[in-house]
Amino acid sequence: MAVGITFTNHSIQPKAINPARGRQAINQSVSQPNISLIMTTNKRGFASDNNSGVHPNILNAMASVNGGHTIAYGDDPYTEEAIKLFRKEFGEHVEVFFVFIGSAANVLGIKAATQPYNAVICAETAHINVDECGAPERFSGCKLLTVPTPDGKLTVDLVKKHMHGFGFQHHSQPKIISISQPTELGTLYTPDEVKTLADYAHEHNMYLHMDGARIANAAVALGMSFRQFTTDAGVDILSFGGTKNGMMYGEAVVFFRPELAEGFMYTRKQGLQLASKMRYISAQFSAYIQYNQWRQTAEHANKMAKLLASELKSVPQVTITQSVDVNGVFAIIPKEIIEKLQQEYFFYVWDEERSEVRWMTSWDTTEDDIKGFVSTLKSLL
Repeated sequence: MAVGITFTNHSIQPKAINPARGRQAINQSVSQPNISLIMTTNKRGFASDNNSGVHPNILNAMASVNGGHTIAYGDDPYTEEAIKLFRKEFGEHVEVFFVFIGSAANVLGIKAATQPYNAVICAETAHINVDECGAPERFSGCKLLTVPTPDGKLTVDLVKKHMHGFGFQHHSQPKIISISQPTELGTLYTPDEVKTLADYAHEHNMYLHMDGARIANAAVALGMSFRQFTTDAGVDILSFGGTKNGMMYGEAVVFFRPELAEGFMYTRKQGLQLASKMRYISAQFSAYIQYNQWRQTAEHANKMAKLLASELKSVPQVTITQSVDVNGVFAIIPKEIIEKLQQEYFFYVWDEERSEVRWMTSWDTTEDDIKGFVSTLKSLL
């Protein structure tokens, strides 16, 4: 059974309780939010696309499935429809499982394809290595074998340093090559680069995993469909993200080899990622994919990053260190202005030794945000 999910750009209004349906009407005063507090604490910034709010269309999609009862734990028509949309994007053969967060998508996806004696090869800057608190190693049992890279991208030549010890019982056995698309440095793999790594992995009885937390930004920047640099390029496991691009929460683990998904329903449950009211994740993904919400929000975020980079060209004290392909700008700035600038527009320092910072734009970043930020930066120099 498939259902259509409709949503509008109108504000969401709570429905009155209907006593005729057997529900007790409850009169309860609800305090209104302190608008002045919101305005002072929710300051604009460039720290992370996680810091932005939820797109109104996503909120409306969630509200549209909020009536009545439906079966829990993913056995509902909304989840069925969302999975069909994923298969339309990636291929009818894929298996799709929704989880709450990106780290869980990475960890559980890796766990599904490995044994505790295996190893995962990744860039030194990979999210699974730097920002998941050791979760991949703890929950999969696998060792992470990292590779230093100048731009966050793996190549076959870089991977080869860890390709030894096969069949030697004292050595962790490499089983997965994991890449991020885009990388944590905002750079991109071309489909050919992905395919080269996938072919190399498959030649050695290994799998290619892709962390796609910002996959929409990559697709927009490449001018391609998701399928062109995943399915067609030989990716085996994908963590498909939406939270950084206007969703409230929810990521997807996509298996391109159905055999890897065998038993994953149990892995997801043991991993504490089986949502009881899954329809609220599924409704988000349906709106996100079916109506090209992902493209609109990612296009805007990427555009704002390029505008920021362009505005900074006139500031000689700022050196952009990476190609601005998606919605991140990495730059070296004078150390003495960082703290003062953060007080006005919060952001993170990427490399303290180099005084390198990271500025992320979001679906709701405005041109005024960019101009105000650059003006403030200039005033501190």
